[in-house]
Amino acid sequence: MVINRVGPLSSAKVIGLLYAILGLAMGAIISFIAAVGGFAHGGRGPVGPLFGIAAVVFIPVVYGIMGFLMTLIVAGLYNALAQLVGGVEIDLR
Repeated sequence: MVINRVGPLSSAKVIGLLYAILGLAMGAIISFIAAVGGFAHGGRGPVGPLFGIAAVVFIPVVYGIMGFLMTLIVAGLYNALAQLVGGVEIDLR
């Protein structure tokens, strides 16, 4: 079996969502670290909690968009190169 073409838009949507989920996990970890750091620092100022909230919102959005765009580009490049060299051979059992 040879993969000759990959659907760029469908691949980009799936990978973009996977990266958004990964970004949510990373944002949660960064939020936790910011909260612990804020408590350890004495809780002066709103920087720690605001940074934590921004991490949970901003990082998944950025990860999702970047995953979508990069997958769209790479799938398009794969399709162009697969026409030249014949695609990727996969042995399924």
